[in-house]
Amino acid sequence: MKTVIDAHNVSKTFNPDTIPILAVNNVHLHLERGEFTALVGPSGSGKTTLLNLLGGLDKPDKGSILINGKDITQLSPNALIDFRLHHIGFVFQSFNLIPVLTARENVELIMQLQHKKKEEIDERVLNLFREIGMEDKMDTRPAQLSGGQQQRVAVARALASKPQFVLADEPTANLDSKSATNLLDIMAKLNQEENITFIFSTHDARVIERARRVITLVDGQIHSDTARVPTDLPHEGEKPRN
Repeated sequence: MKTVIDAHNVSKTFNPDTIPILAVNNVHLHLERGEFTALVGPSGSGKTTLLNLLGGLDKPDKGSILINGKDITQLSPNALIDFRLHHIGFVFQSFNLIPVLTARENVELIMQLQHKKKEEIDERVLNLFREIGMEDKMDTRPAQLSGGQQQRVAVARALASKPQFVLADEPTANLDSKSATNLLDIMAKLNQEENITFIFSTHDARVIERARRVITLVDGQIHSDTARVPTDLPHEGEKPRN
């Protein structure tokens, strides 16, 4: 297994000059390629903050975050934007699709920013829409899509750049049970067949049941870290992760 992320002694405090909130407290975390990992814990436990730190959307007050050996905490703002563009995919709870663009255009955009050739973009987009089962909706705008369809497009957009890993913040929170299951089926398939790394911040038991590693955060610290077999597959139980 190839190491994707190494986080060492990572901490983040909000409102340091007024009422300090220690959101992430001295976290050490090692993630490898192909993981399907859930960050769980009560509201305020720090899981979304940690996810944002791993994705370079926020910067820790101390500590280092190495992605493929590069410490993203030392990058300039412009270099960090460029790094995210080429290495990290994001799926958000609120979809964050651009409403004036079609589903196809939303997925194409990141590859256009990467200056990919049109032929490569067209092929990649078509393959992604086949994966998510939405070839017939490619030219539809987000407002005409259901919540589940919008989130599938968001997953395709996250994968368009061929990122090292995908960070998903409560991706099923706004979906009904059927849509959530369909979305998880797609992500699990991509994880297993293409070895794409997925890291979730979630409260959703449906996501946790699919995860092969569950990291529980309490008060900004890792309380437990368990490797497991998803409950929808035959298994003999769980074992603590060293």
